[in-house]
Amino acid sequence: MKIKNIVLAGSACFLTLFSCTDINENIYDKYQPDTFYGTPEGANIALASVYAEIPGDFERKNVPGVGYAGADNGWYDMNCMSSDEQVIPHRNDGNWQQDFARLHKHEWLPSEFIINNTWNWLYNSIFKANLAVELLEKSKADASKIAEAKVLRAFFYYLLIDDFGDVPFYTDNNITVDKIPQASRAAVFAFIVKELTENVESLSVTKGGNYYGRFNKWAGYTLLAKVYLNAQVYTGEAKWAECLAACNKVSEGGFSLHSGAENPSSPLGNKYYELFGDVLPDDETILPIFATLDVVSRNVYAVRSVYGPQGTKMFGLAGWNGTIVPTDFFLKYATNDIRRKQFLFGEQPGGFNYTLEVGSLDNPGAAPQAGVRNVKFYPAGAQTGGGASNDFPIYRYADVILMMAECNVRLGNPTAAKPFIDQIRQRAGLDPLAANPTLDDIYNERGFELNWEGHRRQDMIRFDKFLLANQFRPASPAYRKLFPIPTSALDANRGLKQNPGY
Repeated sequence: MKIKNIVLAGSACFLTLFSCTDINENIYDKYQPDTFYGTPEGANIALASVYAEIPGDFERKNVPGVGYAGADNGWYDMNCMSSDEQVIPHRNDGNWQQDFARLHKHEWLPSEFIINNTWNWLYNSIFKANLAVELLEKSKADASKIAEAKVLRAFFYYLLIDDFGDVPFYTDNNITVDKIPQASRAAVFAFIVKELTENVESLSVTKGGNYYGRFNKWAGYTLLAKVYLNAQVYTGEAKWAECLAACNKVSEGGFSLHSGAENPSSPLGNKYYELFGDVLPDDETILPIFATLDVVSRNVYAVRSVYGPQGTKMFGLAGWNGTIVPTDFFLKYATNDIRRKQFLFGEQPGGFNYTLEVGSLDNPGAAPQAGVRNVKFYPAGAQTGGGASNDFPIYRYADVILMMAECNVRLGNPTAAKPFIDQIRQRAGLDPLAANPTLDDIYNERGFELNWEGHRRQDMIRFDKFLLANQFRPASPAYRKLFPIPTSALDANRGLKQNPGY
């Protein structure tokens, strides 16, 4: 049974204590709870409840800003808008709130709407992951399904420590919110590594098909590599060799870079952009978010970026005239880089003109057509003014290749790093580097390749770039490397200690 199909129906069965039945299938409510989740159907339903938290959507049961990516006001926006790759300015015609500008200018507060949404989504996801682990273990489910639940829980805890540092930590739901103890970032890091190293080998090796959008062995090792990649930030101790070893494990999965060749049928002109379409190619995609508009998740990112009438002209959907790409970030791209085709700037067909100059993000705000726009996720599949059905790549092999390049440079072996970074450049239509890569070369290439995919804030912190001044703000104080624990969380649990600086 495919998890992407279970998300549509299975999680509903789970939340109603398996009252969902089909006369043509097993009647699940005849099973005892202690044995039901040990069946293949029951195990998949337990997992579906957790996987259902990952796709982004506007609202679930009156809870806004949920999911990893796809919609808005959640994890994606908090992490991407605070970096140098994108921001939604308040417009001087009165459109758009100033939350996004505060994130980009590093002026966020503990009471911030988007920060609170992200915190609540992550802890709701952990609660469901804890429950899945408990149900699967009690019913003696297949070891691979228990491992999958534990890897999912590790994924959410990784996102938590990356954003918030020391966080409330629990693995048993039989505790009230006010009693959950706060664990150090290093301690939760150690838990994540232990959970992953003990369980990744038990995951399925299947790529695509039933495992499209699920943690298989290769996605599990990619997650482990990301955790090790940022170990020095989390604990003060680098783990470059361990990260490289995890990346090498991913390479055993037979992944390769998707073609960057010209494709006249593509709106953006190259096969490269199939990596951001309706169903993502499994030669490079390691872990996607499955989306079908108005069924499960959505992808708003192209629609949210373009000016309203131009969106109608381009793809038949009125644009939201929101997200822009800061000028300095855009200007780093070489003019012959195929990845530059995702950006709209200057005069456009139909009389539109996106100016490079953006004078203000908040007061008085940007002019309606100010700022470079991005259509990397050019609307695909089912689409309306509320977004499109583009799937979202959480992890893809290009990221793994760039991690291998970075680890080799940091381990003092830039000669070994060069073939990795040159693969990425040549796919983009660029020449190989003239010399062995530096850390700045790798940092820049990660920005070129992975922009708008949720990695930039983390990369900026790891490369000591996050606090630097930019067009819209002076240099930031060091405490901005972490987000604050939300005010509502502090009110609910008086034992929590706020991050320094807030």
